Amino acid sequence: MPARAIDSAKQTSETALADASAAMKNAAENPKQATQSFLHTPFVRAALPFINGGIAGMTATTVIQPVDMVKVRLQLAGEGVKTGPKPTPVSVFRDIVASGKVLDLYTGLSAGLLRQAVYTTARLGFFDTFMKSLTASAESKGQKIGFKERAGAGLAAGGLAAMVGNPADLALIRMQSDGLKPLAQRANYTSVVDALVRISKAEGVARLWAGCYPTVVRAMALNFGQLAFFSEAKNQLKDTSLSPKTQTLTASAVAGFFASFFSLPFDFVKTRLQKQTKAPDGSLPYKGMFDCFKQVARDEGLLRFYRGFGTYYVRIAPHAMVTLLVADYLGFITK
Repeated sequence: MPARAIDSAKQTSETALADASAAMKNAAENPKQATQSFLHTPFVRAALPFINGGIAGMTATTVIQPVDMVKVRLQLAGEGVKTGPKPTPVSVFRDIVASGKVLDLYTGLSAGLLRQAVYTTARLGFFDTFMKSLTASAESKGQKIGFKERAGAGLAAGGLAAMVGNPADLALIRMQSDGLKPLAQRANYTSVVDALVRISKAEGVARLWAGCYPTVVRAMALNFGQLAFFSEAKNQLKDTSLSPKTQTLTASAVAGFFASFFSLPFDFVKTRLQKQTKAPDGSLPYKGMFDCFKQVARDEGLLRFYRGFGTYYVRIAPHAMVTLLVADYLGFITK
């Protein structure tokens, strides 16, 4: 290598080291400024909505997991029988605790956290990204975005995120429904990783996307109700005398109701499809989303789709409140 090239490389290396040393010195002397500089890099600004969404969703899931467990058991009770058992949230809760222990209410928490790490990270991240893009486009034309744009962003974000998160969602349903089977037939999954690996080996990797269609539709309906109505409600409440925190809580409660109403039938079908396993002859109880809707409507009645609406709302609304409050707070501190 020529001497000039060696000198040039040496000089470049020394400059890089000096810059790194100066950056570290500045960070040590003024950590707040260094943190702000890091948070405002293009890559971090693009990633923050996704990171904040994931943390918010995982926090909410940890709080709401017992309610979700009761909700799933309610949806699976009396399958295929119109005059079957009519459990209540209290009776389901009592049965779970009586047959095991209080911690059984947290069965599937690892799957729930993985689902949030994937699903909520994606849906809130995509929604925030879409909204920023739509807002910038509207402002460039001297306009403001309305409910139609918010709804479109919510539908798109929910659908995309649900496809990515379906395997974790399926593992969660399998783990939560396992306790309903006779002891000899239980899989006794030890974790979400164990469930995913064993389902893949026994039924094929494609099975991890069982119930994907209703999961996507459910996510789109839920996001339409949750994010679009939350954004719209906050917009309507911003000129009221309510404090910002009260506005967020009120908007979350409104969003939770509409999210529950629009998405529960699809959530019900999703649970049934993801719980089913192949019989010895290779057949499945339901051929798909529409077949499940038809069979349940015929054999169990239309109202079965809304069984446990109160429990579902108690699961959705607080989850929405915690998720959106944490996301709002994280968004505030990382501005």
